[in-house]
Amino acid sequence: MPRREWPTLLLVAMRQRGAPAVFALRALADRSAPPGITYAARAQRAPLMRRPTVAPVMRNTAASHRKAVAVTLGEILASVPQALGWRLAAGAPGAAGSGRVGDLVVTAVEHDSRRIKPGALFIALRGLKMDGVAFAPQAAEQGAVAVVAETEPPGGWTTPWIVVTNARAALAALAHVFFGRPSEHLLVVGVTGTNGKTTTTYLLTAVFERAGVTCGRIGTVGYRIGREERPAARTTPEAPDVHRMLRDMVDQGCGACAMEVSSHALDLRRVDFSRFAAAIFTNLTRDHLDYHGDMERYFLAKKRLFDMLPEGAPSIVNVDDLRGEQLLASVKRPVTYGIDRPCDVHPQRVELSLAGVNAEVDTPRGRLSLRSHLPGRPNLSNVLAAIGTGVALDLPLGAIVDGIGDVERVPGRFQVVSSSGDEVDVIVDYAHTDDALKNLLETARPLAKGRLITVFGCGGDRDRTKRPLMGAVAARLSDLVVLTSDNPRSEDPARIIEEIKKGIVRPERPERRVSPKPGEGGPQTPLSATPYVAVVDREEAIARAVKEAAPGDLVVIAGKGHETTQEIGSRVTPFDDTVVARAALARRRQATSV
Repeated sequence: MPRREWPTLLLVAMRQRGAPAVFALRALADRSAPPGITYAARAQRAPLMRRPTVAPVMRNTAASHRKAVAVTLGEILASVPQALGWRLAAGAPGAAGSGRVGDLVVTAVEHDSRRIKPGALFIALRGLKMDGVAFAPQAAEQGAVAVVAETEPPGGWTTPWIVVTNARAALAALAHVFFGRPSEHLLVVGVTGTNGKTTTTYLLTAVFERAGVTCGRIGTVGYRIGREERPAARTTPEAPDVHRMLRDMVDQGCGACAMEVSSHALDLRRVDFSRFAAAIFTNLTRDHLDYHGDMERYFLAKKRLFDMLPEGAPSIVNVDDLRGEQLLASVKRPVTYGIDRPCDVHPQRVELSLAGVNAEVDTPRGRLSLRSHLPGRPNLSNVLAAIGTGVALDLPLGAIVDGIGDVERVPGRFQVVSSSGDEVDVIVDYAHTDDALKNLLETARPLAKGRLITVFGCGGDRDRTKRPLMGAVAARLSDLVVLTSDNPRSEDPARIIEEIKKGIVRPERPERRVSPKPGEGGPQTPLSATPYVAVVDREEAIARAVKEAAPGDLVVIAGKGHETTQEIGSRVTPFDDTVVARAALARRRQATSV
């Protein structure tokens, strides 16, 4: 797409006599300035009086309003960057941009051969275990108009076959064009980091809504399209699904999107050619090393999001994190936030409780007094990220404060599932790395009137190096640890637990068992360490922790959070930590009332 056609995004405050402030997102073609983001002057802002509902005003072009029904292959390929080096390797003679091949009508862009219908363009991706080229015959049989791949076609191939240098980048480019470049008609804020992405996107969504801009959301818990909630298969889906959802957001009147951007998505080019108005870096701790190999590659994958930002787009960076400090050296418009270090967005007075956070926060636009229902220091950091983004995008301060206060909970993120009538408190959280577990337990510790009991496991077929680290964190910060299964997948759950135990049990010291039945999974402890018990069945482990907790104890169930299934071997069965915990609490109430 030529630079002169790149829109600049302008957030304009409009006020009618006697009416509250209304904020509309306008995409304007700026043919004289370089691509970037222009923000309304603060003098144009009107005070926010209530939450208005407005649709964004878009450029009146066919591309911005097309609902991705049918375009020609030539039209799509004409917009693919030359760096991808596409060429026609099989099919009708001549260039793909002319003649019969160029006139082929494309009705879908797909990478999954099972989703191919007549008229679809099939992009064959090379995976870790399979090469999509192997499914090209199936795609052709189902009506694919052409195949895009990195390799030459097999002998005798007749369906148009287009060779590119990078199939994943081509998939993103083709989807971006096919769906009418939807990210150029939204304020898309990308959030990346090991922890905090989901909560930050929930906060951003609420802030945008308070500013009168309908906001979609893409992330781990689910996808929000307008007012519709859809289940999520992965944090950041493949490029066609990303652009399809962004297209749906535009069509349903959204003016913004808060998107979790995973390191896998960045490395696999799922968000290439998406236009981000801002990006947030939350933190970087050990995770996904089974994929990335080491922390440096993991960091470089995250950094790609900031390398993609257009001129003038802000980078909101957590300077409490060492990798955040490293990132600052390469971003052009940094907005810093943190709790421990002087920065642009910084709290001056903080009150933490199980009910949430009260804080006064200094920003470049003045001090904010706010109340968040989300408890704990990690959530305070997420709140600061949302504030920094709102300030950078020149959203009204009132909308920022009110939006943060609107978020009462985020599914599976420090979610309190017990009630005031329960003798014990129970919290469910998604923490599944050693750093996330550390933050979770350090937040929970001062809230526990009695013991802190931690129930957790580690996922199978994932980074094994973090297992003993999580065990060590749990032992150091808990009064009792209940080891159990997470999603063991193809691994033996008992073997996973043994690997976690290496961080709890010191091999040079003999274990001192305190259970009268040591062979039946009773509480065990190495000398001068935290007692632990291993219960492979997760439902039984949760039930046991809740049943055996004393009044005033706090039970933390970590690892699965919002998830509603459990993967054991090849089976995926319904399982929800919150449902299981509430059932255990109900049985406890019934038993104590007798």
